Amino acid sequence: MASDSSAEDDVNLTPMLDVVFILLIFFIVTAQFIKEPGVEISRTEVDNTERQNPLGILIAIDEESDIYIDKEVVTLQEVGFRIRELREDNPKGRLVVQADEDSDAGVLISLMEIINNEDGLTAVPVSVEQE
Repeated sequence: MASDSSAEDDVNLTPMLDVVFILLIFFIVTAQFIKEPGVEISRTEVDNTERQNPLGILIAIDEESDIYIDKEVVTLQEVGFRIRELREDNPKGRLVVQADEDSDAGVLISLMEIINNEDGLTAVPVSVEQE
């Protein structure tokens, strides 16, 4: 009889593991991942405390005025296609531009026009260094 009571006293962990795996799958599916531009940018310093959350797509312009999206150099003609491609993965994420302080302003303006055409943003958020 002693062996029968010890078998009944064991705890069944299978339902708990099922719940843990379901929660893990839920968090992986609903997570929003940030696409990093892949280049270090020296941003302009300003006195601004407004934050853009949640971030989803970062577009960087380096000191040579090259545009980086998802760790790759892209031309101005490719930017619209790449934004549409990244929007399929992250439709709700905010698009933010990181412009180096030594980059050409004309490239930034052209990039903002493309973003306006693709996303309809009239005010494009530009990432800056906080003082």
